[in-house]
Amino acid sequence: MKDTVRMALDMDPVPAIDIFASAGGLTLGFKEAKIQTVCAVEIEKHRVATFARHTPTANILNEDVQRIDFSKYAGKVELIYGGPPCQPFSSGGQQRATRDERNMIPAFIRAIATVRPAAFFMENVPGLVTGDRRAYFVKILAEYRALGYTVAWKVINAADYGVPQKRRRLFVVGLRGREFSFPAPSHGPGGRFSHVAVRDVLPLHQIGDPNLSRVFYAKRPDLRPSCFDGHLFNGGGRPIDPSQPCHTILASAGGNKTHFFDDQQLVAEYHRHLLAGGDPRAGSLPGARRLTVTESAIIQTFPKDMVFMGPRSAQYHQVGDAVPPKLAAVMGRALVWQLRGIAADSREESIEPTQRRLAL
Repeated sequence: MKDTVRMALDMDPVPAIDIFASAGGLTLGFKEAKIQTVCAVEIEKHRVATFARHTPTANILNEDVQRIDFSKYAGKVELIYGGPPCQPFSSGGQQRATRDERNMIPAFIRAIATVRPAAFFMENVPGLVTGDRRAYFVKILAEYRALGYTVAWKVINAADYGVPQKRRRLFVVGLRGREFSFPAPSHGPGGRFSHVAVRDVLPLHQIGDPNLSRVFYAKRPDLRPSCFDGHLFNGGGRPIDPSQPCHTILASAGGNKTHFFDDQQLVAEYHRHLLAGGDPRAGSLPGARRLTVTESAIIQTFPKDMVFMGPRSAQYHQVGDAVPPKLAAVMGRALVWQLRGIAADSREESIEPTQRRLAL
């Protein structure tokens, strides 16, 4: 292990471009893995301002990626990474896929074709590999292979890598001459550590500016075996089980799609009431407390001192739209070590369990 650490410290940073950078979840994690982001592309002004605070050395291009000439980076960067807008392929929404003008995967591929880096890393929604969208995904893989890359892909649950959140994302990785090996899950069944729970990273009291959006009982509740699943309340926000990883933090959070704490512990009783045939209740749930931006960011594993720019709605969007930095760090280390040829049996790709931070 000491030799591995010494090799990691001696390695030159991997110069990279972050396309569709958003608030920089991938960049923050990759930075821990000795990936140096020299250029970032992001068109939304508040995300640009957030990114610039934590990575001021990057050349941030605040413009339409489809109009950018990346040729000046050819031969100068080893990695292109990013998450092309995924709304066209999300299981929610309109599901227009390639017909949607927000489909930026062709622009991502064009950048790779221009720069010809040693590797690429693409993040997207799992919906891209399901149903009638899978045919388009197969086409994308063929385009990457035609550019000379050996491509590997996998749908990852962030909770299996030490993130206190059940968040499934698709990662597609291309290397020249060899296939990327995804790091084995470090947490949960089969891992070295237990899943990190919400109570492991957040105190019992609220931190951050309060979210005053109330929680209302649904007129037609959707019952599931667990009171923390289904939809017993209006909106996409669900009650949080502190003993488990959180539900996926949504980019659309801020209002009734924000998950909440049940401070008076009434959700389980209401769930039993409904299972017994009781009528749905009306009005708001007493003691419900929505996640703040600060709490959401901690669950996403952003640094504790992270500052998100713009109005609160934009901050929620930046947090929920990001790849958890800790997950990015795990994937980034595996990518860098494989690029540098460090043997698999000498690598340490897991992350230690998150410690409780009750002092927050």
